[in-house]
Amino acid sequence: MKRAAAPARVQAAPGEVRIIGGQWKRTRLPVAHLEGLRPTPDRVRETLFNWLGQDLAGWHCLDAFAGTGALGLEAASRGAASVLLVESEASLVRQLQRLQERLDAGAVRVRRGDGVQALRQSAPGSLDLVFLDPPFGSPALFQQALQAAGPALAPQGWVYLEAPDAWGEDALAALGLAEQRHLRAGAVHAHLLRKI
Repeated sequence: MKRAAAPARVQAAPGEVRIIGGQWKRTRLPVAHLEGLRPTPDRVRETLFNWLGQDLAGWHCLDAFAGTGALGLEAASRGAASVLLVESEASLVRQLQRLQERLDAGAVRVRRGDGVQALRQSAPGSLDLVFLDPPFGSPALFQQALQAAGPALAPQGWVYLEAPDAWGEDALAALGLAEQRHLRAGAVHAHLLRKI
């Protein structure tokens, strides 16, 4: 498996991250000061979308733990046909709705709710890309989210998993997934996964 070194850091002001590419490139996204909220760093998102390719035209995506919306909005900025942002925290849902309106992001829908449940409710094989970045303080969510993502994933679809630890080959295989790419950036392990 190919391991990638983290690219040079892209800086944003404290309390915000930026969309890296696509039609909304350089758009700043606010980061609320909430316990446990850790937006995916700009440099990690840049690497992820280098792995996936810059053009996501026609893709159907679900960000199960949307937080700031950085991952899902990055996909929409790069042409995704649909992006569902699922978030349980009411204040973050309102922030995401304001962002969706400000960007006039017609492909983006925001839903308040449980990300794992949203994956379970997705039509089988309907998603090209699933973003999983559960709260690091809730370890059981990682297993549940990966189990729910598998059936919803299209045959050539991708799962992006952000976790505090690297997931091993055997643990992923038990869920019907295999690692394609991995990087470590500080306390974050970023995994790009596909169905076996």
